[in-house]
Amino acid sequence: MQYPEPIAQLIDSYMKLPGIGQKSATRLAFFTIDMDKDDVAAFSKALVSAKRDLHFCSICGNITESDPCSICADKTRDQSHVLVVEQAKDIMVMERMKEYHGLYHVLHGVMSPIEGKGPDDLNISSLISRLQQNPAIKEVIIATNATPEGEATAMYLSRLIKPAGIKVTRLAHGLSVGSDIEYADEMTLFKAVEGRTEM
Repeated sequence: MQYPEPIAQLIDSYMKLPGIGQKSATRLAFFTIDMDKDDVAAFSKALVSAKRDLHFCSICGNITESDPCSICADKTRDQSHVLVVEQAKDIMVMERMKEYHGLYHVLHGVMSPIEGKGPDDLNISSLISRLQQNPAIKEVIIATNATPEGEATAMYLSRLIKPAGIKVTRLAHGLSVGSDIEYADEMTLFKAVEGRTEM
């Protein structure tokens, strides 16, 4: 038995979301059908609004309603540091920490030969232009993930930026707070030793 066309379309739509397979999409579709009409209308309005009203900041690439974004427009932030992240959502994680007060730059991904993603597919050229146009920037902190692709992207950026005389640093990797050494893998231990700090 086939589902009526509106349900089939809804299931197909949910399956376009990452990590949502046939069963999850079907469950979500039937949950949506059981929702109150006002809740469905609000949900659909939120989807349309997010797609229509949000865009990327022309300076840093963050998701924003206004251009430039609130972080780039805030002159009280430390203008000498730029923290480079893979995705806009990473900025929110850093901001929740409330300890970093510099600027950001979003790459919108990492280099990945398997996926056919090279430097030209990332938001790198605008970073280089930004560094050239703003002599106040003294340090670029690379905060890509500790994956092979993240490491390769970090190394590429470092080689690109260092000749300009700008300090390039990388977020420390290693043992997480509260973890036991005996349960750490070799790479985590290596990064912990490599990134050790003086006491």
